[in-house]
Amino acid sequence: MKELELYVHIPFCVKKCSYCDFLSAPAAESVRQIYTDQLQKEIRAAGPLYNDDLVISVFVGGGTPSVLTPSQMQRLFGQLRSSFHIRNDAEITVECNPGTMDAQKLKVYREAGVNRLSIGLQSAVHKELQLLGRIHTFEQFLQNYSMARDLGFQNINVDIMSGLPGQKPSDYEQTLKKVTALQPEHISAYSLIIEEGTPFYERYGQAELLRQKGKKQCLLPSEEAERSMYEITKELLASAGYDRYEISNYAVKGFECRHNTGYWLRKNYLGVGLGAASLTDNMRFANTNDLSRYLQADLTEAGGASEGKKELSISEQMEEFMFLGLRMMRGVSMEEFQKQFSRPMQDVYNEVLSRQLQEGLIKKTKEGYALTDYGIDISNYVMSQYLFD
Repeated sequence: MKELELYVHIPFCVKKCSYCDFLSAPAAESVRQIYTDQLQKEIRAAGPLYNDDLVISVFVGGGTPSVLTPSQMQRLFGQLRSSFHIRNDAEITVECNPGTMDAQKLKVYREAGVNRLSIGLQSAVHKELQLLGRIHTFEQFLQNYSMARDLGFQNINVDIMSGLPGQKPSDYEQTLKKVTALQPEHISAYSLIIEEGTPFYERYGQAELLRQKGKKQCLLPSEEAERSMYEITKELLASAGYDRYEISNYAVKGFECRHNTGYWLRKNYLGVGLGAASLTDNMRFANTNDLSRYLQADLTEAGGASEGKKELSISEQMEEFMFLGLRMMRGVSMEEFQKQFSRPMQDVYNEVLSRQLQEGLIKKTKEGYALTDYGIDISNYVMSQYLFD
């Protein structure tokens, strides 16, 4: 059987955070109920198309999936298990936010086979949580984390953010130390991106433009401060026993996120729910981003909410192989490139590889090529050079 990963999108949250540009928003309980009913229809219709596939990971993301009621989540997982062949040792993750978690929900997750939680802390500093628009305190996070451990969850990720407005390296280090003291199996450490269309962009967009031009501004951390936070992350997490396996992700050995790794390696994945994207056999497709349309769609047949398919050309597949694969610390494999495209990597990208080696952006490895620390700093620029004109 072929391997398949599943992504389930829950686009609801209690309150939209000031920095967030994800497809999510608060909604009434009646809307959430209609949505989960539609989601089950979509899952039921999709299942027969993947009868020959074995699901190796399920990731329920959002939004804040933990806003769903225990019965809604119970029915959702019941539908997933009756519609797909889910491997006994599949990695099954639910994203949770403090302030929306309780013992009853976590018990239902355990009974449904959920074996991994991803908890959105973002910061252990109260003023930073308030600035971000988070609904929880660090104390609530600690209570929820302890509750999850007591109920038997042995694989927990914690999300944290750096580069926040007004954040000092010492503040960020405080968050890192408090999180590592809890010994979660996985830590995702992201640098804040000021995204257009968010309240943060209205407040800090101009400051971000000035910073990108190397000009002085006082609202966001300086490049030197951001660099300091980056170094603190690497050094502190390494000393605490975490291996950096992707640009923003660190894990205790054996606890790398199977679902995300599959995405960076371009494995087949199916997304269900509002705006969910899919890649199967080099065919990309996605559902509508319009909640009203999704709620009214006829989902008794597969693809009822889809907005079209696109078969990736060989060039597009090569591009993705390089710019997704280079996110991994192990880099890209020349052998795997040859296997997938029947051409040596050097034949296709020799000029780019040679130039980036000379500029110190990538390094040669036993298997192929990987980003250097300098390359990671400007990774978007590095990866853009693998796109064909």
